[in-house]
Amino acid sequence: MIYKIRIILDAEDDIFRDIEIEDQSNLEDFHNAITQAFGFEGSEMASFYTCDEEWNQDEEIALFDMSENGSDVRLMNETSLDDVMNEKNPKLIYVYDFLSMWTFFVELADIVDKEDGKTYPSILFTFGELPDAPPEKKFEAKPDDDEGDFDDLLDRYDDMDFDENWN
Repeated sequence: MIYKIRIILDAEDDIFRDIEIEDQSNLEDFHNAITQAFGFEGSEMASFYTCDEEWNQDEEIALFDMSENGSDVRLMNETSLDDVMNEKNPKLIYVYDFLSMWTFFVELADIVDKEDGKTYPSILFTFGELPDAPPEKKFEAKPDDDEGDFDDLLDRYDDMDFDENWN
């Protein structure tokens, strides 16, 4: 089957690409299709993240395992697209270049039959120009009523004596 997928840059302006790709393709192939569609060199680190309907990030699927002793990190070249994206789970988050944090919302739009003689992946539609620099991210914590006021926490911290709280 062929997945028709929209990849949207997390920005104020509408900037997106529509790509079709075989459902059995691995995520590294999909990563390469995305970088080409948006004009990136493709030489930076990247990861996909599974997410829920509200785009809350979950499991990471990395381009490379950067841990020293090997870990349980899923890798793009070992994960097929249909393992992480389907009608029940139609969304992913894609982050390219962790220093710049180009962030994209990836959503399955349609599943169609493969056309004979057609090469996949292919770009169906492009809209908007990629800016020279990634949009700035606002990292804001959600307020947690259980923690109380931040100033109160600082006051309590100041009351602590280093020696009495040392383990």
